[in-house]
Amino acid sequence: MIIFKLRNVGLALAMVLTLGFLAACGGDSGGDGDATQNWRFVTEEVEGQVQYVYAQEFADRMYEKTDGEVQIDVYEFGGLGEETDQVDQLMQGTVEMAVMSPGFTGDMVSEGQLFALHFLFPDDVATTQEILTNSEALNTDLRERYEEHNISPLAYWTEGAMQWTSNDEPLTSPEDFENFQMRIQMSPLIRESYEAYGADPQDMSWGELYTALDRGTVDGQENPIFFIGDASFHEVQDYMTMSNHNNYVAMTTVNTEWYNELDDDIRALVDETTEEMQDWIFDEQERQNEEFITIIEEDTDNPTEIVELTEEERQVFRDIATDVREFYRSEVSELGGEILDKLEEEIAEHE
Repeated sequence: MIIFKLRNVGLALAMVLTLGFLAACGGDSGGDGDATQNWRFVTEEVEGQVQYVYAQEFADRMYEKTDGEVQIDVYEFGGLGEETDQVDQLMQGTVEMAVMSPGFTGDMVSEGQLFALHFLFPDDVATTQEILTNSEALNTDLRERYEEHNISPLAYWTEGAMQWTSNDEPLTSPEDFENFQMRIQMSPLIRESYEAYGADPQDMSWGELYTALDRGTVDGQENPIFFIGDASFHEVQDYMTMSNHNNYVAMTTVNTEWYNELDDDIRALVDETTEEMQDWIFDEQERQNEEFITIIEEDTDNPTEIVELTEEERQVFRDIATDVREFYRSEVSELGGEILDKLEEEIAEHE
């Protein structure tokens, strides 16, 4: 993906210069009457992808609602660093807002790794979105854990079902994962999930992934369809297995201290806009995933065979994945087990 490769040239230098500039000028955060407030909103994806368009739409709505008082600068992946850099920046208040994946916070908030559990959420993506929006286990209990680290998740939402890509052969059974080098996010539970299948997981930022797949440094990866297509991973992978083994969950997050110090009326608008965005972003991710499945199917220059798992094949993976839930309960924390139990009860109510 040429646009991304160019953006990464000189990334370290750009980060130093940009963060130094931001620290020097800062942004007003409330209590200044009609003074313009400048906020920074970072995402893990590049312009045009789901997280970025979410942040841009959020920024536009806040600008309109406040008659220009709130101006939000949106940063794509690489603009202020990689995924783990953005987590640190949000905690420290260098940025005010972020869309982030719980997978990159697993070492900090171990309970958040529950999103890595395969086959936890319903197969129906719309039902999953409804659960993410209304779950007390997530929006109250898990949020409190993040707030211990100065991060407040205001909403959880899906970017679509995850699929596997590979070379040589499609991934249709645990035997296909034996010694398979699967790129993963830096999360102990994601690692455990793939080791349970027999794979050899490799932590890696997505910014390095295209080259790693092309060179055979890793054998495959997982992502929603739109991301596989837009990042051009299908160009260097022979197969895409429609596994629907998990949903890619994103969080709309804010720096807790900054959020609590906002004027009441501005904070209310942030909450209102976050709530409005749940339906909007569901439609957007659905549109992008549908668009890119067609692009991948019709790319004759880089043909990728799309393989649908049968229900019997999925059940084999599901049975293995269920055992990983017990690993989560025993290895993460007692609170994590309680949150998972409550979430499973909430999911069962939608079956």
